[in-house]
Amino acid sequence: MPFLTNKTAETPVDIFYEDYGSGQPVILIHGWPLSHRAWEPQVPDLVNAGYRVITYDRRGFGLSSFPWDGYDYSSLASDLNEIISQLELKDAVIVGFSMGGGEVVRYFTDYNGKNVAKAALISSIIPLVPRKPDNPNGVPEKDLKDIMESLKSDRVGFLKQFHKNFYNFDDNEGERISKAQLHYDWSIASYASPNATIKTAESWGGTDFRPEMKNVTVPTLIVHGTADNIVPIETAGDQATEGIPDNEYHKIDNAPHGLGVTHKKELNKLLLDFLAK
Repeated sequence: MPFLTNKTAETPVDIFYEDYGSGQPVILIHGWPLSHRAWEPQVPDLVNAGYRVITYDRRGFGLSSFPWDGYDYSSLASDLNEIISQLELKDAVIVGFSMGGGEVVRYFTDYNGKNVAKAALISSIIPLVPRKPDNPNGVPEKDLKDIMESLKSDRVGFLKQFHKNFYNFDDNEGERISKAQLHYDWSIASYASPNATIKTAESWGGTDFRPEMKNVTVPTLIVHGTADNIVPIETAGDQATEGIPDNEYHKIDNAPHGLGVTHKKELNKLLLDFLAK
């Protein structure tokens, strides 16, 4: 199994990755609290279209190292930088889903977007999650505190319910995904480091990327579902399109947060059309 080591970290971190195909490199950055396996519906279509597709496990998740600290976005972006540097990638496209949007934006802040030609934010947390006086559509502070308390008291129980909300399962039971898909996601999330699950939640729940959006200076695809119950579209996609200079914004009607599974065909077409431009 392929690993690379981020030796720039205080404690070296081993990052697991998969690398398929050839052509322009596309790096897929998974969301919280999953792993590279979350991109299973996208990888075949991208590889078959002639792209080199790289997925990896965020530190603390999947098969990557489980360090105790280093879950702030600059540390996470340093892992992305090591992938681009060590694999000697040029003209890469970096695609961040949900929490992964933070690595995308922070990479432009910390590394000036080196060797990146395009970016994409899918159901992304960009620019910020919590409700604030100047972000009235964000997630209420009480809800974020409840998430943290649940992760500390009954992590696996919380994750079981979380993935139902991820797909709006109770509203569309059996129509979009199977119960087996829910269990698959739960098993991936449950395997992650409990400590990393909490600390990365603190990062995506507490980082304000609004001042950094201007740093994303390459063509950027923004995709968000209108029925996202995890990251409301009003606080994410609608604001990201106002802050990122060169972007194209697509709303997928009635799509939940996990639209990469429920609306695979729509998302894959948007990605491929954007890559081909």
